[in-house]
Amino acid sequence: MNTKNLLPLILAITFASASAQTKVNKPVANSKAAQNQTSTSDLSRPKLVIGLVVDQMRWDYLYRYYNRYQANGFKRLLNEGFSCENTQIDYIPTVTAAGHTGIYTGSVPAITGIAGNDWIVQATGKSMYCTQDSTVQTVGSTSKAGQMSPRNLLTTTITDELKLATNFRSKVIGIAIKDRGGILPAGHTADAAYWFDDKTGNWITSTYYMKDLPQWAKNFNDQKLTENYLKLDWNSLYPINTYDQSTADSTKYEGKFKGTNAPTLPVKTSVLYKDNLGLIRATPYGNTITLEMAKAAINGEDLGLHAVTDFLAVSLSTPDYIGHQFGVNAVEVEDTYLRLDLELANFLAFLDTKVGKGNYTIFLSADHGAAHNTAFLNDHNIPAGVWDDGAVRKDLNKILFDKYKAESLVLSLNDYQVNFNNTTILKLNLNINDIKKDCLAYLQTQPAIAFAVDMKKAETASVPEELRKRIVNGYNIANSGEIQIILKPGYYAGHGSGDGGPTGTTHGTWNPYDTHIPLIFMGWGIQHGQLNRETHMTDIAPTIAALLHIQTPNGNIGKTISEVLK
Repeated sequence: MNTKNLLPLILAITFASASAQTKVNKPVANSKAAQNQTSTSDLSRPKLVIGLVVDQMRWDYLYRYYNRYQANGFKRLLNEGFSCENTQIDYIPTVTAAGHTGIYTGSVPAITGIAGNDWIVQATGKSMYCTQDSTVQTVGSTSKAGQMSPRNLLTTTITDELKLATNFRSKVIGIAIKDRGGILPAGHTADAAYWFDDKTGNWITSTYYMKDLPQWAKNFNDQKLTENYLKLDWNSLYPINTYDQSTADSTKYEGKFKGTNAPTLPVKTSVLYKDNLGLIRATPYGNTITLEMAKAAINGEDLGLHAVTDFLAVSLSTPDYIGHQFGVNAVEVEDTYLRLDLELANFLAFLDTKVGKGNYTIFLSADHGAAHNTAFLNDHNIPAGVWDDGAVRKDLNKILFDKYKAESLVLSLNDYQVNFNNTTILKLNLNINDIKKDCLAYLQTQPAIAFAVDMKKAETASVPEELRKRIVNGYNIANSGEIQIILKPGYYAGHGSGDGGPTGTTHGTWNPYDTHIPLIFMGWGIQHGQLNRETHMTDIAPTIAALLHIQTPNGNIGKTISEVLK
């Protein structure tokens, strides 16, 4: 497919009309979808379940841009589906791998073992990436980006439980630009998980799943969509002066693309992408190519057209990259969600045609939210700041060296946890409790820190009950640090210099901006409505299990949201 042929597709998505929606709802007499459509009352389960996780989507984005959403994307989910308006994450740290795992396992890092995107293995002091697996090889590229699998995940997922319930007849596929966003939701028994390879611009997998890409995936890669989309540049969907929910199109709070002079639209991706196909991750075209890959998988694997329920787990990774770079309030973020709204409308229309409206169930959620940029908050007289974890680690190691004469006793402060060099401590026969006391004494003097908690004594720590629960749920004894650091609201780790602080944003804390996530169900077996009582990320998997009449994942601690189900 060349760039010229792509333009009608982009225009069709952008200017989706009511008449187009009417057309897609008409059954095609001789299509597979028509042959397989059955009324809801005749089905014991939906034909297809689709999980959509929007990486770094704050709950308030549903309403911040609501007036600019068109009828058939986010508004359709809200107006036809069931929205749980107060869904909270049950643990810290609030990061991508733990979030995707929590959604699909109904569990928390203490049980799943997925303590972060990466962690320090406490027994060895070595770093572990959440899905790394050196025993498998890349399929679809010569890069090492495919040496991944779900083997670090200690529990089953709702997708695994569907496989078990149907004697492995169901098809399960995971798709995301980020490897962890595709692999962890798909579980241990998936038919496939696919993720993006920066080296080639292709979708790849690993030998954990297969020895060769299926022909439909090869055909998809052969279209060279990555290059073709990037050649279109990133222009604003609407005139810049209409983005009323955003700051100006160039502020000190935003990070610019390498090779540009300012963080503004348009972005000449056609020039910038040379030798950097991974650039698509940080443009709205990352969402486009992910949903196009999802459609290709549905077509190529006939998902939703089998005698048993199939499951497609899709993560939209791009909003996380854009959010980290530009922050919560940027024109680029607003533009991303307005474009995603159109992409969702197009995807739902596709599902109506392919699987049949009323034959599938879809849910949309997020793995975490994001904080406002600290300098932005300060400029509006709201307390906030940057905690320099690198400097703190240096100070801690100096204090400990002066007392114990041992180098680098603190290996990392990643995810706001103090990870000790346990092998050295054991070798030198040092007292870990004394070391912890010394660290706690120092940390509790730091102005950005609200609490520092010994993980093994969290249940009795003098901190609010909600924090205790999240600390305990996030503490995996094998993969988490010994001390949990809780920063003051509005603060996060960073290394920005000057009064502007770091650009963009981040996440990972207990605060509502990181833990309050959207959760909407729509389709087969789902009521229409809204719920304001507190629900939890861990409730998603058991709710889907109840819908499908299957067992919950084996580490599940969540509860069914009964109001959602018919």
